[in-house]
Amino acid sequence: MADSAATTRTSEARTGGIALRERPDASVVDMWGEIDISLRNEAGAALAQAFERDLPVVVDTSHVTFIDSAGVAFLIQLCRIGRDEGLHVSVHRPPPAVRDVLHLLHVDPRDVGAEMLEGAMT
Repeated sequence: MADSAATTRTSEARTGGIALRERPDASVVDMWGEIDISLRNEAGAALAQAFERDLPVVVDTSHVTFIDSAGVAFLIQLCRIGRDEGLHVSVHRPPPAVRDVLHLLHVDPRDVGAEMLEGAMT
């Protein structure tokens, strides 16, 4: 019985996340680990909170290890809504896991209103 419970806990372990971090000058959407459809509720909450603040949005993808089409759709939606709301949106240090999928899907974040930033986040 104990082995079954341990297996359940392990299979339910979080492998990624999306959360809003508030800075005085920006809303930072932190993304880490595996970004997929299982994070849709976190993605929706972060998106709503970021735009309620009416500040520039920085999407920190530097710790993403995997992103699927749902994660890319969230990223595009975040960029487009930000652009439509007149907010500056930037994608911070996208790792190969993010850049490669965007390239494979022929998605240029600049086309949906985001600036790509490679340097250290301040």
